[in-house]
Amino acid sequence: MVASLEKVLITGVAGFIGSNLADCLLREGYEVVGIDNLSYGFEEQVPSDIDFHKLDIRSKEIYPIFKGIDFVFHFAAKNSISDCQDDPVETADINVTGSVNVFEAAKRAKVKKVIYAETSALYEGSKIMPTPESEEHPESYYAVSKSAERLFAESYRRWFGTKMTALRYFNVYGPRQDYRRTIPPVICAFIIKLLKGEQPTIYGAGTKKRDFVYVDDVNKFHLLTLKNPITDNQVYNLGSGVNYPISELYAIIAKLLDSDIQPNFEDDLPGEAEENLADITSALALNWKPEFTIEDGLKESIKYIREYVI
Repeated sequence: MVASLEKVLITGVAGFIGSNLADCLLREGYEVVGIDNLSYGFEEQVPSDIDFHKLDIRSKEIYPIFKGIDFVFHFAAKNSISDCQDDPVETADINVTGSVNVFEAAKRAKVKKVIYAETSALYEGSKIMPTPESEEHPESYYAVSKSAERLFAESYRRWFGTKMTALRYFNVYGPRQDYRRTIPPVICAFIIKLLKGEQPTIYGAGTKKRDFVYVDDVNKFHLLTLKNPITDNQVYNLGSGVNYPISELYAIIAKLLDSDIQPNFEDDLPGEAEENLADITSALALNWKPEFTIEDGLKESIKYIREYVI
């Protein structure tokens, strides 16, 4: 538990990672404030014990809410690659303009540190696997918008002394993953379809490889960023350091569900990398490591979907 009641603000608190982190912080004894305009998140996922504000991160109305805040986790974003490809203007407006507004609010309120979400999509064009933080080759509009966010974060650190920690999430999964998207994340999409006895879709040949990391493991690192000053002004990959072809992932899920349904294959989605794999050396150096195996994490995801979704 925290020695004294510290106050943490989460943007995008109604989303997958934000709502899970809010629960985690409350258990640890932090006071939690949340901002979300509910365009992508869902109010029922917001813990009742937080101070919740339905606001857009692009609005200056968020500024007073930052008063008295110790730490900020900035997750609010337009983050579906296919949706971002369809609308680069809105992508830039939310992910760049919105983020700068959050950084400005944090600067004015003199918060101790901003921990913000970057993305493994920054490595889309890289051929180095596993990929270290030094590699950055954004290609999709989503990745480009997050690269611009990074540059603004660095500028706020340089000119105003705002402490920043950037987290490059790979494929985070677990309870509350956004199954309501037009094209849902692959794990929840497969589980929901198979539980309904329906045929899931694989986009492409199923050979794309992804590094999946369970949300509870990610939250353990989030706590480190609050407690360990060595994380100030650093960038960290958050993945498992292992990747799986999508077809193999499907086979694991089908086996766990005792299903013999074969997937439907459709054309590739635009803007997606063929492979991602995190070099997590920097995160491991902080005595953090992912503890959930893919099977254990999938069992927890299945349990949640059975109880709350199906």
